[in-house]
Amino acid sequence: MVMKFPIGIQSFESLRSEGFVYVDKTALVKKLVSEGKCYFLSRPRRFGKSLLMSTIEAYFKGKKHLFEGLAMAELETEWKEHPVLHLDLNAKPYTKLQDLYDLLDDQLTYYERQYDSIATDKSPEGRFRQLIRSAKQKTGRGAVVLVDEYDKPILQAIGNEPLQDEFRNALKAFYGVLKSADADLRFTLLTGVTKFGKVSVFSDLNNLKDISTSPKFHDICGISEAELHRFFDEQVENLAIYNKQTKDEAYEELKRRYDGYHFCEDTDGLYNPFSLLWTLSENKYGNYWFATGTPTYLVELLKKNDFKLEEFSNLEVSQDELDSIHQADINPIPVLFQSGYLTIKDYQERFKLYVLDFPNEEVREGFVKFLLPYYTQLKEQQTQTLISKFILSLERGDADTFMQLMQSLMAGTPYELIRELENHYQNVMYIITKLMGFYIQAEYRTSNGRIDLMIGTDKYVYIIELKFNGTAEEALKQIEEKNYALPFNIDDRQVVKIGANVSGETRNLEEWRIEKMKD
Repeated sequence: MVMKFPIGIQSFESLRSEGFVYVDKTALVKKLVSEGKCYFLSRPRRFGKSLLMSTIEAYFKGKKHLFEGLAMAELETEWKEHPVLHLDLNAKPYTKLQDLYDLLDDQLTYYERQYDSIATDKSPEGRFRQLIRSAKQKTGRGAVVLVDEYDKPILQAIGNEPLQDEFRNALKAFYGVLKSADADLRFTLLTGVTKFGKVSVFSDLNNLKDISTSPKFHDICGISEAELHRFFDEQVENLAIYNKQTKDEAYEELKRRYDGYHFCEDTDGLYNPFSLLWTLSENKYGNYWFATGTPTYLVELLKKNDFKLEEFSNLEVSQDELDSIHQADINPIPVLFQSGYLTIKDYQERFKLYVLDFPNEEVREGFVKFLLPYYTQLKEQQTQTLISKFILSLERGDADTFMQLMQSLMAGTPYELIRELENHYQNVMYIITKLMGFYIQAEYRTSNGRIDLMIGTDKYVYIIELKFNGTAEEALKQIEEKNYALPFNIDDRQVVKIGANVSGETRNLEEWRIEKMKD
């Protein structure tokens, strides 16, 4: 039997009625609706949030037939139908406040007609409050409010603080209704990418329970290792055959590429469902999640804050830092974490610190490749050709050609792309070496200091020290005086020391000197 993969299917009813495979999350849905009333859930894009909302909508509309064969069919006995108000803020771009008002007007009008709601207060929040009241009055049951991508306007306005404030104030008034209307509500769930903890949008909504980092609901979206084996074992076997792998090798590659998401400490990793389903559908490994697009505001945050890209590895942060979306213009880490580009890899109980890193190979490769055109003038289609030249030069020990290529790459970078010269140059070198697939450790720690950049191949170890408005001789002298090469004295590979100077006037590599050891 050929499996139908629900790629792009966000409607639970369509998925179930048309025979698409469904990873059964209904036991968690039952737990959610039974244990509480007002929730918030943050998850990265294309991680199953919309399908979850649609599943909850079908449940509260009493569509029992859609749950046949699922856990919910055994757990639920009453199947009471409730009025459901499902608002989706992902429907349009937001360039001005009126865009938000137009979308709310359209969706509120639809439900006002359905529940005969007429508000005396014509503001969005006034209409929303009356709509909830009317829905309960007409049906006799508490209303269910589902808000998908609640934070879309705020995210799109990152970098435009006045517009962001306008969106924040408007949404604060709108969502504030959920507290005053509590008596008329049966259930509320808001989903988005960013967490509400430090966002003033929800500052008055203290009855909203954040389950984003709850161990009980950590796998309510995404696919676990057990679910992969339970629902897709035959498809993984097909993937293995198609790619001339054993089944175990296929499972290992899927795990390396798409697993690794952790939304709280001490939980098993989760697979990105979008990339996993695409891979099994096409029998081809690829960066499917990244192919759908990465918000440019993420790069703008990194550049605006002169963020050092090597700090992505083993980044230590507190819970407060992860929640501080109101500080997005200052600290991009919370946005990167909540957007799925970084995830929890470890937790230090003693100091209450989370250790963040890329979740998997797809995100690591995709994000680094995505960054390069934003730090240089290199076009995406030129990337692979240039990277192959970098690789070949280092594999054959030709450090001079490597530096010439780096000089050429930076020569075309406009002045406005470079905010802080030293950091920018180190970021470009970091991106290049990551794309080459070599082991790299930026600012490699030794007993006497840090190496700016170390690159290892099978035969060579390159130690690169950069000076800014200095000389190549000074950079090379620092390698000697600090004994940066000492950790590699027992290494069988040849050590190549490169001292280089970056000119503030030309904003590029001006000169370099190369010395080889063990030649």
